[in-house]
Amino acid sequence: MARETNGGRTEVSEVSRETLRPDQDSSVGGAHGAGMVLRPSNAYEDTPIGAAAARATQYQHPGDASLPHPDRCRILTIANQKGGVGKTTTTVNLAAALALHDLTVLVIDLDPQGNASTALGVPHQSGTPSIYEVLLGESPLDEAIQTSTHSANLLCVPATIDLAGAEIELVSMVAREGRLKGALSVAVLDRLGVDFVLIDCPPSLGLLTVNALVAAPEVLIPIQCEYYALEGLGQLLRNIELVQAHLNPELHVSTILLTMYDGRTKLADQVANEVRGHFGEVVLRTMIPRSVKVSEAPGYGQTVLAYDPGSRGAMSYLDAGREFAMRGDVTVGRSDSDDEQGAQG
Repeated sequence: MARETNGGRTEVSEVSRETLRPDQDSSVGGAHGAGMVLRPSNAYEDTPIGAAAARATQYQHPGDASLPHPDRCRILTIANQKGGVGKTTTTVNLAAALALHDLTVLVIDLDPQGNASTALGVPHQSGTPSIYEVLLGESPLDEAIQTSTHSANLLCVPATIDLAGAEIELVSMVAREGRLKGALSVAVLDRLGVDFVLIDCPPSLGLLTVNALVAAPEVLIPIQCEYYALEGLGQLLRNIELVQAHLNPELHVSTILLTMYDGRTKLADQVANEVRGHFGEVVLRTMIPRSVKVSEAPGYGQTVLAYDPGSRGAMSYLDAGREFAMRGDVTVGRSDSDDEQGAQG
C-alpha cells in the first residue's frame, strides 16, 4: 500500500497477506514485495475461528445437499436403558439436521424429564397438551403437536411432569403396550406430511419404552464410547427380541450411533471397533465427538446446531443426519446370541 513520507517520497508498505487476491502479483511494490508469500483465498479456514465460520456457513447454507424423502414415514425409537449416553441429545440434533434439509420431522418426547421438549424450545409445563394425554386417550396426537421455534419442519409432542405417573395408570388399561402405536395413525402422519418420527425414550425398560418399541419398526441405539456403555446393551437387545417375538414382528435395530467419542483415548477406539465388529453396517460411520457445546446447548433451550452451528458437535450431527437419511433402513442378518455375548463381554 503506497503512502507519502515526510520527505515527500512515496514508498510501498508491505501488503497484508489476507488482503492479497490469489491472482495478484507477489511482486507488489517491486523490491519491497520480494519474497512475499501469497496466501490462498481460503487460508483463513486454517485458523480455529476461520474453520468455525466456514462450518457455520455450511450449516446456514447447505446448498444443493438436499436429502431424499423416504418412500413412507420412518418411525424410529431412540432407546438405551443406560442414562447419559446421548439419547435425548441425539434425538433433537438428528431431528434438527434432517429438518435443515427440508424434511419434516416429528419428535415425540416420551421421557418425563422433558429434556427433548426443552431443547426444541417447546412449552411443556403441567397442563400443556402432551404425550401423557395422548397415551391415556384423552387427546388425539395432532392436538398435542407443537412447532419448534427452530424450524417450521420440526414438530414436537412434548412431555410434562404428568408423564411420570403414566406407567402406573397404563397398567390397568387394555392393550397398554400399544397405546402409542394406536395414536400414530397413518392418516395423521400423512396429513402432517411427516417424513420421520423420532421417539425419545426414558433411561429404563419400563412400559413407556415398551410402548415406543411397539410403535416403531426401527430402533436407533446411541452408544457412548466407554466400557460401561456396553454392559447393558445385551439386556436391551433381549428386550427388543421379546417385543419382536410377541408384540412387533417388524422391530429391528436399524441404526447405531457412537457418541461422546474421544480420539485421545485408546478405550474409545476399542469400544468403537468392538461395536462395529458385532453390528457391521448398522453402525453409522459418523461418530459424535465429546463436545462442550453439545452439553451447553440444552441450557439455552436449543439444539447444538442452533446454539453453535460451527462447532464440531454440530457438524458431526449434521453429517450423521445426512448419512442416516441417504442410506435408508438397514437390516443386517446376524447371530443374536453372539451379539449378546459380545455386548456383555
